[in-house]
Amino acid sequence: MNGFTGGGGELGLTGADLTLLIRDVLARGASFRFLARGSSMWPFILEGDVVTLSPLNGEPPRIGEVVAFSHPRAKGLCIHRIVEIRGEKYLIGGDNNRRPDGVFAISDLLGRVTRVERNGKTLSFGLGPEKRWIPWLRRWGISRWLHSRAVKTVYHLYRRVRE
Repeated sequence: MNGFTGGGGELGLTGADLTLLIRDVLARGASFRFLARGSSMWPFILEGDVVTLSPLNGEPPRIGEVVAFSHPRAKGLCIHRIVEIRGEKYLIGGDNNRRPDGVFAISDLLGRVTRVERNGKTLSFGLGPEKRWIPWLRRWGISRWLHSRAVKTVYHLYRRVRE
């Protein structure tokens, strides 16, 4: 069993069980909220952010949209950005990853990220119109600059001052 019971009767799921639950909820037309884990989408989605997934509803994702899918190598849920569209397949990668995850069919996608909340506030940067520029910046190597330790340090200091 991949689930565990936390304090207060909470049920935590990981891996395949979480993916199946999300797929079922989204197939019923409902949205699914959960806490993000990892740093692959830094700085747009951080560990502990509350992410809302919504069904695709027959509308294929566009370049720059953040989608959920079951990663075959990691064998679990992954939330990354559409970097490129190749016919009817999607090249997907994390904003903070140097290499893309691979090419996936729409049937591999669970849903799209429609909301990110951090410290009780809804974030829009990275999900709005600018989302189309993020894969382009990544392709031109500008994301390497974003990965630099100096930029990350300045960003974290800025967040501390704002909080």
